[in-house]
Amino acid sequence: MARTHRDRAFASLHHVLDLDWMLEAYRTTRKDGAAGIDGVTAADYAEALEANLLDLLDRIKSGRYQAPPVRRSYIPKADGSQRPLGIPTFEDKVAQRAIVMLLEAIYEQDFLPCSYGFRPGRSAHDAVHNLRTSLMTQGMRWVLDIDISRYFDTIPHDQLRSFLDRRVTDGVVRRMIDKWLKAGVLESGSLTYATEGTPQGGVISPLLANIYLHYVLDEWVAMVVEPRLKGRHTLVRYADDFVMAFEDHLDAKRVFHVLGQRLNRYGLTLHPEKSRFIDFRFRRPGGLCHPATSGTTFDFLGFTHVWGRSLKGKNVVRQVTAKGRFARALSAVTEWCQRNRHQTVLHQHAHLSAMLRGHYGYYGITGNGRRVRWYLHQVERIWKKWLSRRGRHGNFRWDRLRELLSRHPLPPARIMRQYAVPSEALP
Repeated sequence: MARTHRDRAFASLHHVLDLDWMLEAYRTTRKDGAAGIDGVTAADYAEALEANLLDLLDRIKSGRYQAPPVRRSYIPKADGSQRPLGIPTFEDKVAQRAIVMLLEAIYEQDFLPCSYGFRPGRSAHDAVHNLRTSLMTQGMRWVLDIDISRYFDTIPHDQLRSFLDRRVTDGVVRRMIDKWLKAGVLESGSLTYATEGTPQGGVISPLLANIYLHYVLDEWVAMVVEPRLKGRHTLVRYADDFVMAFEDHLDAKRVFHVLGQRLNRYGLTLHPEKSRFIDFRFRRPGGLCHPATSGTTFDFLGFTHVWGRSLKGKNVVRQVTAKGRFARALSAVTEWCQRNRHQTVLHQHAHLSAMLRGHYGYYGITGNGRRVRWYLHQVERIWKKWLSRRGRHGNFRWDRLRELLSRHPLPPARIMRQYAVPSEALP
C-alpha cells in the first residue's frame, strides 16, 4: 500500500506489533554490543525473553515506555580528535528495531536509487561501484565532494517531525520517536538533553537521518535541480556522505553555489574545508593529467578516486584505499599487537587473520590490489616488531617469522569484488 499511495500518511501502524514481531526485532538486534546504563546484556535479557518482550510490547502500546538515557563514550577519529558514541540499553535497541521495521516498509518505497546508506540490500560497495561506472560511462568530469558538518547532531527536531507527518501519523509510533529524540545523554555522571540531532547510537538514528536527507537533498535534486541542468549528472549518497558529478562545468558550479543555501534552510551546514569542487578530467587542455600531481582526486567511503590505465590501456577510475583509512587500519593492528603481545602466538595469529579478512572484505576491490598487498606486508612487519618485545631479550628475526608463517600462514591478499571495465566507457 505504501508503494501505491505515495502521498498517504499512515495513521494506524502499531496494530502489527505483536510477540512475533518483537521476536524478529530481537533476532535482528546485535547481541555483542556494550551494555547501556542499566548494565543488562543480551544474554541477561534472553534469560526470560518472552516475558521481557511481552512486557516491552505492552509498555510501547500503552505509552508507558520510557526511553532511557544513552551512555556516552568516545572513539578516536583519523584526524586525532574523538567521535562521541552513544550506547543505548539492549531493550531500547530492540524497541528501536521494532519501530524501524515498521518505518522501513513505508520509506523503502519512497527512497530514491541514489541513496545507499543503512538500507536493506544496499551497501557501500554498491555506492562506490555505481559512482565509478557513472564517471567512466557518462563523461562526468566535475565533482562535488560534500561534507555536512556534524550532520547527525544538528538535525532540527521540528523540521524532522514535519517530514514524518507526510507519511506516518500513528500515535504510538510517533510517541516512541519523540521519546528517543528527547532521551538524555549520560556522561561522567552528568545527564544532558539534546534539542536537535538524532538518537546517539540508536538503530533508528540512521533511518531518521535518511528520511531527513531524502526530503532535503534527494527529492530536491530529482525534482528541482535536474530539470534545470544542461548535461547529465549523478548523485550517490551514503547516509550524510555524498558525491555529485556533472557533465557540464557550469551545472556543477551553479549547484555548488545553491547547495549550501538549500542545506542552511533546513538547519544544516556545509563543512567549509571538506566540501570541494573538483576538476576530475583525465585530460586537460595542457595534456594528460598525471594522477599523482593533478590534484583532481577525491575520497568517498574510504576510497580515493583517481584516473589510471587498465591492463588493456583504457582510461579507468581506480578506487584505492584512502591514506587516512589505511593509516587508521594499521594503527588498530599496532594497538592490538601491543596490548596482546603476552598472548600465545596462535591466539595472535587467529585475531590478525580475522582483521586481515575484514580488511580484504571491504578494500579488496578491482584496482586496489597493490594497497591490499601492502597492508598484508605492514601487518607482518608490525607483528614481528611486537613479537620481538615479548621478553627482555626478545629478538624475533624475519627468518623466524617466515618459518612461523610457513606453518601458520596469514590469509593472502585477495580481491573480493571484481569490477569489469564498462563496455560503454568513454575514452
